[in-house]
Amino acid sequence: MKLKLGMIGGGQGAFIGAVHRIAARIDDEYELVCGAFSSDPEKAKASGVLLGLPANRVYTSYKELIAKEKQLPEDERVQVISIVTPNHVHFEPTKLALENGFHVILDKPMTFSLAEAKELEKIVKASGKRFCLTHTYTGYPMVKEAKQFVKSGKLGKIRKVYVEYPQGWLSTFLEGDNQKQASWRTDPGKSGIAGAMGDIGTHAFNLAEYVSGLQVTKICADINIVVEGRQLDDDGAALLKFNNGASGVLMASQIAAGDENNVKVRVYGEKGGLEWQQDVANTLLVKWLDKPAEIYRTGGGYVSSFSSHNTRVPAGHPEGYLEAFANLYRNFALCVKADIEGKTPEPEWLDYPGIEDGVRGMAFVENVIASGKSDTKWTDFII
Repeated sequence: MKLKLGMIGGGQGAFIGAVHRIAARIDDEYELVCGAFSSDPEKAKASGVLLGLPANRVYTSYKELIAKEKQLPEDERVQVISIVTPNHVHFEPTKLALENGFHVILDKPMTFSLAEAKELEKIVKASGKRFCLTHTYTGYPMVKEAKQFVKSGKLGKIRKVYVEYPQGWLSTFLEGDNQKQASWRTDPGKSGIAGAMGDIGTHAFNLAEYVSGLQVTKICADINIVVEGRQLDDDGAALLKFNNGASGVLMASQIAAGDENNVKVRVYGEKGGLEWQQDVANTLLVKWLDKPAEIYRTGGGYVSSFSSHNTRVPAGHPEGYLEAFANLYRNFALCVKADIEGKTPEPEWLDYPGIEDGVRGMAFVENVIASGKSDTKWTDFII
C-alpha cells in the first residue's frame, strides 16, 4: 500500500521541492496524487502538468487543496501533505492540514517564530496526526550510529560537543541579482529574524542535540552580517552549555568561501570521542583515550539496528543526502501505516524529527539572535 501524498510549494524553480519528491519515491512508500505547487496560479498548473498529475488534482492555493481533498472519498483523498514553502508560509498550511485530518511532513525551520512553533505544538498534539520535520542530517545511517553509540554509554559522560556547518554560497550579494533562493532566505519578511542561523544553524543545533542526547541550557553567541547590504545574519558562532554540564561550540556560516555543505559533528566523553562529517558520510570515526581509533562504516554487520534499518545497499556503496532525506520519509510512512493497521511502530521507525525538535529549533533561532545582541556573556536558553 502506497500512501497518497500531496505537496504544497515546490513548483518550477524550487530546489527543495524536487528533493522531497525524490525522497518520497526512493522506497515506493508514497504516490504523489495532488499539489498546490506555487502561489502563482499559472506556475502551479504548469508544475502539475510537468509532474503528470490530473488537472482536477492541481490546485492554485493550499486552502483549495485542503478543502477539496477533504471532500473526496477516503480511499481517494490525500493522506500525507508535504509542505515545502518559505518559512513565512509554514504555520498556516500546516495548521489547516492537521486540523482537517491530514498527516504533515514539513521542511525546516518549523515556523516563522517561536510563538508559532508553540502554537503548532498544541495543534499537533490535539490533532492525533503524525508530524515530521525534515532535519535531513539525522537520517544518515552513521549519524544514527553515533547517537546509539553515545546512548550506550561507551564514551562515558559527555563533556564536549562541537558542531559546524560552513557554506560559501552567500559570499556575495546574490539577493541583489534577484537570485530566487538568496532572495527569500535573506528577507526578514519571509525568513524570520535569522538568516544563516535559521537556515543552517538550526541543522547544526539539531544535530548537536540529536547525537549527544543532551539539551542546550545556556548560550553565548556572536552573530554577524558580513556582506554589505544584507538584512540578516550570514555568519555566526555560539558557545553552548548543556543540561549535564557539558560545553559546546556551534558554528554556522554562509560566507565561508569555497565551502559547500560539509556539516560536521564531534562529541567527546570521559573515555573517548566520535566524529562524523557529510563529506565522508559512510564513515563514523571513534577515538579512544587508551587504545587505537576505530572506523565504523555504513552497512557493516557490527552496526546498530538503527543504522542498518536506514541502509539500503551493501557496505562500500555510498549513500548520501537524498537517501538520508528518504529515510525520514520512509520511517514516517512506516509509522503512519502502522497506525492505519492498528500496530505499534518499531523503535527504529519512530526515529525521525518531530514537533519537539521544531520547537527547540525555533527556540534556538530566537535565543541565538538575542544572545548575539546582548552584552551579557551567558544567556539562559528560554523556550
